[in-house]
Amino acid sequence: MSLIPSFFGNRRSNVFDPFSLDIWDPFEGFPFSSAVANLASSAGETNAVANARIDWKETPEAHLFKVDVPGLKKEEVKVEVEDGSILQISGERNKEQEEKNDKWHRVERSSGKFLRRFRLPENAKLEQVKAAMENGVLTVTVPKEEVKKPEVKAIDISG
Repeated sequence: MSLIPSFFGNRRSNVFDPFSLDIWDPFEGFPFSSAVANLASSAGETNAVANARIDWKETPEAHLFKVDVPGLKKEEVKVEVEDGSILQISGERNKEQEEKNDKWHRVERSSGKFLRRFRLPENAKLEQVKAAMENGVLTVTVPKEEVKKPEVKAIDISG
């Protein structure tokens, strides 16, 4: 679906989508710093950025964002609206403490920071944004303003 290789797991990330502000780093893998390096301080943390999966659905009443954040508490996730039209969802999953006597057989769960940004449409009611967390899924509801239909007035034709 994407025209470029997505560092977010090839999931609805498209440079031509005006509402998606996902960070795509064309220099990923090169030895010099990049925009993504500012978000995460190590390669392990960069993987956590990719693991914040989001679905965005529009209904007649609202825009709904559902974010998979398993194992995180609501205090570890932040939802903000910045510049009057950018929805920003961020958080951090801390790495588990390693004990000296522990022997790890496999480490697959990611840790670190994640950040996702979306440009909201003009009809979003930013002062009424709500967020709720249940069973590891964050749901952000952005109500929409009602679209007023233009009044049509019939004009009598004389003659």
